[in-house]
Amino acid sequence: MESDGTKSSAQQRLKGKVAIITGGARGIGAAAVKLFALNGAHVIVADVLDELGINLANSIGGRYIHCDVSKEADMESAVKLALAWKGHLDVIYNNAGTSGADGSITNINMDEVKNIVAVNLYGVVHGIKHAARAMIEGQRGGSIICTSSSAAIMGGLASHAYTMSKGAVMSMIKSAACELGAHGIRVNCISPHGVPTDMLIGGYRRFLGDIAAEEVSKLSAKSCSLLSGRGGTTEDVAAAALFLATEEAGFITGHNLVIDGGYTQASTSMTHMYLDQKLVK
Repeated sequence: MESDGTKSSAQQRLKGKVAIITGGARGIGAAAVKLFALNGAHVIVADVLDELGINLANSIGGRYIHCDVSKEADMESAVKLALAWKGHLDVIYNNAGTSGADGSITNINMDEVKNIVAVNLYGVVHGIKHAARAMIEGQRGGSIICTSSSAAIMGGLASHAYTMSKGAVMSMIKSAACELGAHGIRVNCISPHGVPTDMLIGGYRRFLGDIAAEEVSKLSAKSCSLLSGRGGTTEDVAAAALFLATEEAGFITGHNLVIDGGYTQASTSMTHMYLDQKLVK
């Protein structure tokens, strides 16, 4: 991505804004990094995948920091980097996450549960805590965005531990929005479904063997949307994050924006009743 030439042709919806994106080295995070930068933001890529993160940050004229979100000190350092670099923080996208702890609740591995909660929930709390401090001090308001999941809405879509952690994120943004609104800080979350990231592909492979990424995309398009032939993409989720980061969403807070092609809203198992019976015969 060529930062100068590409940025000049974008709408610049985040011009001059400073943003931190955790889990920003690949997948949904990387798509958001590119889109935010395209729209004029100064972006800090926070991740544990150093080589990927450094290369991406360099390509968009941003900054990279090694950040394990489960460690509060790492998250605090990411916020301090933003303040040292540009003097303020406008947006944080708490996107980093992990999965695992598959299997029956009767045999659940508690060490795996603790790891998932440490990243998916504590990591979000760390991000909200330190971003809110900086935003309150800066007196510029701000947008805090967190990643939840369709698994927090419906059972049977992920492991018990993952489902629990993402459900807690959905609750957390509501209470944080309630407190931080007094400072002009909006707190929202995004719930993707069926997006073929490395994490989703890895989940399929744990049960189906060495399934190709292309096949996962096909399965996603087939079973994860009410839109025929249309599966979710990382760019779909990044676009939702961009919207919540902009002033276009200035009156939206405490909201869960679901990116699922309608999957969690309806079942297609009885759609034959919508067919014109005259045509069927």
